[in-house]
Order: sequence, then C-alpha cells, then structure tokens
Amino acid sequence: MQNIPSVDLRDFLSDDPVRKQKFVNEIGKAYEDIGFVALKGHFLDDKLVDELYGEVRNFFSLPLEVKEKYEIPGIGGQRGYVSFGKEHAKGKKEGDLKEFWHFGQYVENDPKLEAEYPKNVEVAELPKFNTVGKEAYQMLEKTGVYVLRALALYLGLDEFYFDNYIKNGNSILRPIHYPPITQEPENAVRAAAHGDINLITLLMGAQGKGLQVQNHNGEWIDAIAEEDELVINVGDMLSRHTNNKLKSTIHQVVNPPRELWGTSRFSIPFFMHPISEMPLNCLENCIDAENPKRYDDITAGDFLYERLVDLGLIKK
Repeated sequence: MQNIPSVDLRDFLSDDPVRKQKFVNEIGKAYEDIGFVALKGHFLDDKLVDELYGEVRNFFSLPLEVKEKYEIPGIGGQRGYVSFGKEHAKGKKEGDLKEFWHFGQYVENDPKLEAEYPKNVEVAELPKFNTVGKEAYQMLEKTGVYVLRALALYLGLDEFYFDNYIKNGNSILRPIHYPPITQEPENAVRAAAHGDINLITLLMGAQGKGLQVQNHNGEWIDAIAEEDELVINVGDMLSRHTNNKLKSTIHQVVNPPRELWGTSRFSIPFFMHPISEMPLNCLENCIDAENPKRYDDITAGDFLYERLVDLGLIKK
C-alpha cells in the first residue's frame, strides 16, 4: 500500500444503512491493513481551525521565559508547556526537535476524575488561547466518538461499547511546534519513529510532507491529507485490545530538505484516551487458533504510566 485510504464520516452519520456499513467496512479494513486513514466530514469547521492555528502560533512565539512559566513539574508533561527536546521516542536517548502544549479533559459531573487529572493551565498573555483550545478539543473528541462507534461495529461489538470508557477519558490535545533547524541535527529528527500510546489519534496539520507511515513491507510512505481532512490512526491501546487485529503503525516526522530548515512546522494531534480503569485485555472475538492471545491483561492507566516512563516524561 502506497497511499493512506480516505473515508468520509458523513457516510457513517447518514440515515442510509448501506452508507453507514460502507464506512464501517472501509475504516476497519484500512486499520487492519495500515492503521491510518484520512477522514473527511469531521466536526471541525474552517473558522475554528484557523483560530486554533492562530492562537498556537501566538503561544509558541512568546519569549521562552514566558513559556517556561507554564511548564508544570511533577505531572509528566500532561498539562501546559513541554520545552524543546524534552520528549524522546521509546528506546531513543536523543530528544525530538519539538516543543508542545497539552490541553486535557474538561471533566463533566465526575469529582473523582476531576481530582485524578491535572488541571488545565491558563495562559494569561493570550485571552483566547484556552477558549479556542477547549472548543477544538471537544470537536475532535466528538469526531473520535463516532470513529470508535464504527470500529466497535467492525469488531462485532455493541456500537456504543467504547462510549463509557471515553466519556471524561484522559484524552490530550497537543499543539506541536517544530522550530526552524539551525544546525545539523545529530541523530535527531522532528519526531522519531514511534507508535502512539492511546486508542486513536486524530491529527490536524498533515497537509504537507513530513509525516511518514511504515507499511507492512517496511517502506516509509508519505501521509498527506487534503485541506479538509484529518489523519486518524490506531494507537497501541486499541491495537493491544484487539489482539493486533487493528494495527498501530509506526510513524515519524522527518526533517525537511535543507532549503526548508528555516521554516517552522505546526501539527495538532488529539490523543484519544479512555478512563484509567478501562481493561485493555485482548477481546475474546479477536483471539482464535491462528491469532492466539498476544498481550497480558493491563488497565489503560497502568499502560499509560509505563509508556510515559519510556518516553522520559516521568522519571522513576
């Protein structure tokens, strides 16, 4: 496979059962084959996208000493600012060439989860930054709910199987800034090859070259979306839960050609996480003689903790 398949969420949302099933089949097959799709028909409108990119550019343009005020110790980078080079891919010691921000869940009617999650961080210098970030977070989360409903049907589960696990889930919206490259990087790229931790990732900003996906032959292919598309991929939690029926695909963000080193790149992934108590045990209907159980039982919270240690964001 040399291209990322394109699907349209409006098929799933239509009242036509044939169109709905078409979407279920297309996204399910794509996630079995390569783990990535480009998705049209999501809930982000052009105005919100423009506003979010504007606010994100404004934030990363602030002086470093201002941004560093919002780097919160002791929470593994789960909210606020994470400075340049701090995160690295699992198994690598070189930091990725990026800085980023984290918006987290806006918990509704659940004091226990409100106490469990770190609070979102308000940027005093930019009055619209947090408002626009919250709206984008909620529209991406809404899109993800329907994608997971389609996948539940594809897996032979109840359509609403994932709903209670992702309501008030530990999801993260991460605006990323890859700054201009000023010197030859030593073994470092903008984001080294990795799989995502979560259930699914919804990515804004894959409209130009940079993001690459590894197909089953080990070849790197460019994942380039149209202007109105999100790129959505399977994370390790969902891959584990489905006993690797749905594939979490290794991907990377490569450095641009030297003539473009002086330019910034922005991308905004939404990492859709469940609540910590969700069991990621392999689903019974994804286990058979040809596909024996591959993974030990674990909860989403314990799996996340292990991976944040691997990434260098939590020090044991």
